[in-house]
Amino acid sequence: MPVIKGSERYNCQVLCFNRKIIMIRPKMWLANDGNYRELRWFTAWKQKDQLVDFQLPTEISEHISQKSVPFGNGFIQFLDTAVAAEVCEELYSPVPPHADLALNGVEVFMNASGSHHQLRKLDIRLRAIIGATHTRGGVYMYSNHQGCDGSRLYYDGCSCIVVNGDVVAQGSQFSLKDIEIVVAQVDLDAVASLRGSISSFQEQASCKTIVPSVAVPYKLSQSFNLKMCPSSPLEIKYHCPEEEIAFGPSCWLWDYLRRSGASGFLLPLSGGADSSSVAAIVGCMCQLVVKEIANGDEKVKADAIRIGNYTDGQFPTDSREFAKRIFYTVFMGSENSSEATKSRAKVLADEIGSWHLDVSIDGVVSALLSLFQTLTGKRLRYKVDGGSNIENLGLQNIQARIRMVLAFMLASLLPWVHNKPGFYLVLGSSNVDEALRGYLTKYDCSSADINPIGSISKQDLRSFLRWAATHLGYSSLADIEAAPPTAELEPIRANYSQLDEVDMGMTYEELSVYGRLRKIFRCGPVSMFKNLCYRWGARLTPLEVADKVKHFFKYYSINRHKMTVLTPSYHAESYSPEDNRFDLRQFLYNARWPYQFRKIDELVQELDGNKVAIEEDHEKLGAISHVGGGMGVAAAGSGNPNVGI
Repeated sequence: MPVIKGSERYNCQVLCFNRKIIMIRPKMWLANDGNYRELRWFTAWKQKDQLVDFQLPTEISEHISQKSVPFGNGFIQFLDTAVAAEVCEELYSPVPPHADLALNGVEVFMNASGSHHQLRKLDIRLRAIIGATHTRGGVYMYSNHQGCDGSRLYYDGCSCIVVNGDVVAQGSQFSLKDIEIVVAQVDLDAVASLRGSISSFQEQASCKTIVPSVAVPYKLSQSFNLKMCPSSPLEIKYHCPEEEIAFGPSCWLWDYLRRSGASGFLLPLSGGADSSSVAAIVGCMCQLVVKEIANGDEKVKADAIRIGNYTDGQFPTDSREFAKRIFYTVFMGSENSSEATKSRAKVLADEIGSWHLDVSIDGVVSALLSLFQTLTGKRLRYKVDGGSNIENLGLQNIQARIRMVLAFMLASLLPWVHNKPGFYLVLGSSNVDEALRGYLTKYDCSSADINPIGSISKQDLRSFLRWAATHLGYSSLADIEAAPPTAELEPIRANYSQLDEVDMGMTYEELSVYGRLRKIFRCGPVSMFKNLCYRWGARLTPLEVADKVKHFFKYYSINRHKMTVLTPSYHAESYSPEDNRFDLRQFLYNARWPYQFRKIDELVQELDGNKVAIEEDHEKLGAISHVGGGMGVAAAGSGNPNVGI
């Protein structure tokens, strides 16, 4: 809880025992990067070797008959063991508090954490917890939030108990439950035994920095008892990335839906990979809700009855029936849409159970084009029909933006049409790679209320579709995944069909590489060029690498402004370009990058010059060997062995 001491506000754990507050432990290392800005709200506690007296507020002191409490960094000394708190980010700091606490005899560490889900991140977290007790000994009780944080993050639980580096209890990572308790029985003698066997631990403990403590005359342990058997180590449960994509966003959507007051979701379903992934995630959410109700969760049942507008004691027992009540899908076709995508959208909607609509937007597009022609006297043509790039882009943007307007109109009015209360949330379906490249129309169907896949890469989504076709029972997803990605905003001709990767001038695989180098490794154009020369040097020349890097940064900078209005998206990827909270770089760049691109050109010339020089050296050595015969070989052998390299 936030606690004000003097003029400062601290982020604190309040440790209570038998209706008394025995210590207030302020956080010493605050999370202030990535998704977190704790320094906006709190001050870090800097007196790391002090416990000071804190006067309790009158309302509290009168209620619990206690005037003051120790405040600061310390631990609780019970009669039979010592217990201390560590707060979230402190576990991951370079010198974590549990190091000094262990040397001071603390055997049980409690961490109240708020750690969010990110694909493939759980192993990093568990390794930190396991490492905290593997070399120092101890019992680590890790407690984490679970659910939507009210914005883009999903806290993914997985509370656990670790003893001397072994996980003996592990909670679920994804769940619709509001509360989950993880329990283990541990033998503290095992902690003392491990510490006594490590000579370096004993030596460092003998010259430790003293951490103050609060004495509590109470025993936590029980004596030897055959009825209480210590918990055995478990095999750690990890979800594969495809399962993480299915369950994380599903739980996040459910939390968002039940808190927002909405009655369901509306999704523009194109029959492509991205919108189909979103549809499958909503379908997975419906399956989780029905499963949790069957398991006896009354809270989930009550929420489902309210959201689904059930009456007369009815409640969801079938995921497809539940989806019919809370999920609208709309195929917004145009003259540029194919029958294949229209059919895929319809089949998938039937498999999930959504209320599916099929609407043509050609009439609205024609009306706008007629209006434009009346205003300007100009008639727009697609590039394939002889038009310019500007005309071609304008015609595509008109279609895309009409779909956004239609989606919001239907979301607000369809519940009224079907005599349902409330409104529907519009779901977006652009992925993280498209956002990074800016391959989306500002204020098109990527603009929505929320987006469950906005921070997931195209490659991961395609893997998810293959997994979901089998494990979620939506078999049509296999055909959707196999189809080449296309926006279907240009006319289809016998000799032309619009494809995403051709439009972008780069593959989705390359985009993932660019994204990680740009965000995770903090690369600008020059450092990205150097990294990719190492990575792609075996198949691309430096000039080809340079062209790719320049092409990416040109469109990255031109389209960076789109991130300012990006639909709030589930955070799942470490290279998300979302600039409201995670990637706080500027949105206006000099798209020519004059200094950086000139430096890349110099490096290309230097590398090509070295290559020519090396080839000339090889040719000279070959000539010497050929003319001199064996003597040339002997000379090479007796000289520098690296001369030809």
